[in-house]
Amino acid sequence: MESPIGQFLSQILVTHPHLLPAAAEQQLEQLQTVQDSADKKDAQAPPAAGDIVLYRRIAEVKEKERKRTMEEILYALVVQKFVEAGVSLVPALSHSIDASSGRVDQWAEHVEGKLERLHSHEAYEMIENHLNLILGQRQADGTVAAISKLRVGQVYAASVMYGYFLKRVDKRFQLEKSMKSLPWGSEDDALNQVMTTDSRPSDQTYSSHPEVESWTSPDLSAGGLGQSVKPSRLRSYVMSFDSDTLQTYATIRSKVAFGIIEKHTEALFGKPEIVITPEGTVDSSKDEYVRISFSGLRRLILEAVTFGSFLWDVESYVDSRYHFVTN
Repeated sequence: MESPIGQFLSQILVTHPHLLPAAAEQQLEQLQTVQDSADKKDAQAPPAAGDIVLYRRIAEVKEKERKRTMEEILYALVVQKFVEAGVSLVPALSHSIDASSGRVDQWAEHVEGKLERLHSHEAYEMIENHLNLILGQRQADGTVAAISKLRVGQVYAASVMYGYFLKRVDKRFQLEKSMKSLPWGSEDDALNQVMTTDSRPSDQTYSSHPEVESWTSPDLSAGGLGQSVKPSRLRSYVMSFDSDTLQTYATIRSKVAFGIIEKHTEALFGKPEIVITPEGTVDSSKDEYVRISFSGLRRLILEAVTFGSFLWDVESYVDSRYHFVTN
């Protein structure tokens, strides 16, 4: 947190986390008041012709500051939801290395049950499939492996975006389910639809929607990708989308949300040093490796998916009042 507002909210999170939503609401109201005042002033007194370049530069700086403040307010609200759920976010990997073993996943708490309860039953089935696609059969494996930190960071960021997408489609699914307007009608029809869709080979299913590749991350274990995908009503529902609808739902709606994902991932894993060789290939010689168990990776990915789900909730809540997404 860099801005004065961000630092204020950080302090509230530490001392009185239950007051964070009200404090964030107050800061958002003040931010909107300042924005409305500036818009009104601009409309009444447009800049002189000679001042346009300077005016634009000032406007760019103010917009950058406003975006940073919005990112920090939304980030604080996401963290508060983890606090409310009794789940501590994983610390930066550079701060969690065990001196004797060199492992980074020495997190004391076991929070999988708490994280599972934060998702609908149908959404958690999709999360399990996501984990299967990435980790294969080694999810509960305590074996420690040396894995590229860049690769783990990519998986984490992709899983945050997957969680964001998943919450977005699950909200629509749960609404249609409650209204009994799902594409396949009755519960019996739903079961038949699931079994029909998921009885096909996974590569065939995925080839029908190339965009699905963007939901999942590169596999981290040998033979991880392409493991069996369990039947899921939500998955069948998603696979019924046309490509345009799917693309819409798979898109991060605002620059603020995208900035939060980028900065949170960088805070955990550091800024990657990517060097392009004269031949156009990526030089990975500076890439660091971290020692982490596959069960630790599962915990990390579950947190990332939940972070994305919370980000969708927070973004939607704030946008319903201040409409920053469309702006």
